[in-house]
Amino acid sequence: MTEAGGKPALLPAQIWNMSFGFLGIQIGFELQNGNVSRIFQTLGADVGSLAILWIAAPMTGLIVQPIIGHLSDKTWIGFGSLGFGRRRPFFLIGALLASLALFVMPNAPALWVAAGMLWVMDASLNITMEPFRAFVGDNLPDRQRTIGYAMQSFFIGTGAVIAGALPWVMTNWLGLSNVAPQGQIPETVHWSFYIGGAALLAAVCWTVFTTKEYSPDELARFAVARGEAGAHARGAVQRSAGQFARGGMIWVIAGAALAALVMLARSDARPAFLGEIEVAQELYVLAALIAGFGLIQLFAAMLRGQGRNDNGFMEVVSDLFAMPKTMRQLAVVQFFSWFGMFGLWIYGTPGVTEYHFGATDTASSAFQDGADWWSLMGSVRNGLAAAAALGFVAVAAKIDRCRLHAVNLLLGAAGFAAVLLVRDPALLWVPQIGIGIAWASIVALPYAILAGSVPPEKMGIYMGVFNIFIVVPQLLAATLLGFLVTNLFGGAAIYAMAISAVSFVLAAAATLLVKEQAA
Repeated sequence: MTEAGGKPALLPAQIWNMSFGFLGIQIGFELQNGNVSRIFQTLGADVGSLAILWIAAPMTGLIVQPIIGHLSDKTWIGFGSLGFGRRRPFFLIGALLASLALFVMPNAPALWVAAGMLWVMDASLNITMEPFRAFVGDNLPDRQRTIGYAMQSFFIGTGAVIAGALPWVMTNWLGLSNVAPQGQIPETVHWSFYIGGAALLAAVCWTVFTTKEYSPDELARFAVARGEAGAHARGAVQRSAGQFARGGMIWVIAGAALAALVMLARSDARPAFLGEIEVAQELYVLAALIAGFGLIQLFAAMLRGQGRNDNGFMEVVSDLFAMPKTMRQLAVVQFFSWFGMFGLWIYGTPGVTEYHFGATDTASSAFQDGADWWSLMGSVRNGLAAAAALGFVAVAAKIDRCRLHAVNLLLGAAGFAAVLLVRDPALLWVPQIGIGIAWASIVALPYAILAGSVPPEKMGIYMGVFNIFIVVPQLLAATLLGFLVTNLFGGAAIYAMAISAVSFVLAAAATLLVKEQAA
């Protein structure tokens, strides 16, 4: 079946094949999310420094995804409608690099090497992941996009189940040791990363070699048939050089002011109004990010003033400031959703091992048991997410996507609160119900809503720009969560879950304000 003047609907097996690579991508991400804090702590990092060490992951996403989105929009390897495609070359390159990083990570001899490998691993996973989002938008008609992104969500959940269970299975079923001498990574983590790297490459290759893509000419014909061609160009108002310059100066001044305040707070001339508040050096990173966004605008002002508009940098920056209204509204939702999730990833392991297992010594059996159990709970959470994604497929055409997403986020908030309320480690599966449903929703429904509101010829760049509103809250989490946990909760990592719960409630409220619209 074909929607009026547009793309033909795909068969379920075709949607399955085009989404299967996400199984491998998420195995990589989940091994990273579930074990990197553990590796950092084993190599000597204290809990207070975890957030700043994790800053590499969102920083790479912030830089890589818009660039890859722009490049994949402009790429076509082949002749006419036949060829390797637009997005698939990036799938393959990223998968090869990410698999290599997964093999190297558990063999890191020192903390600085592990931090560097996190940077490489996350950049590679982002090179693979970003085009997958645009791939669904390219190939599916609007009425099938919720199903397409829900199928990605299903594979995200399934891949995360596999990755999260690997260390526990290796210890309890295969008899490998989950304890190692001080400063060494356990054998279970080594083999989990090796298996994950192989699975990532195999799953992505399945999608690469079993799917096809529409050529740029075919996508243009679909757009013309539906009256979409040129709509973005006609509707977008170009930001002037003066506007870029004024905005840039404001952001640079704000960043400099924050840096000055942090410097003053950490000096001997500390202002009295700060009281006992600890001002961590991580806030310098936040100041640099604010000022950096201002410098980007100042550079754009210079290029626009010189009439140098025909380049990738100006296209990305101009599109950022010309986002469709629906995308701007979803940006708020994404901000609070991902701020909450990053709290889980950074502080889940140290919080649960201390709060539920009473362990802070990373070389102790209690700490390793707690880390393995929390990793297994991640599998439970993601298994529930995979099941919820199948539910989204069943109700995709019957329920308003914004209201459904808001309800799912409230269930997630309840789950975060329950992590604090449940003291018996054996019952930690209960909070995973709400968090799992919310996670399935976060990685599916916003993309389905977004894909219908952006112009087809800019699907890649806008999926990349949309990632900024995932990355920015993660960067803020990496710079602010340590400050909040230290000053509000005396350094008790488990209370990051309370911050995540509040963040999800705010995300749910913002979702109810989103208005879907066509590109």
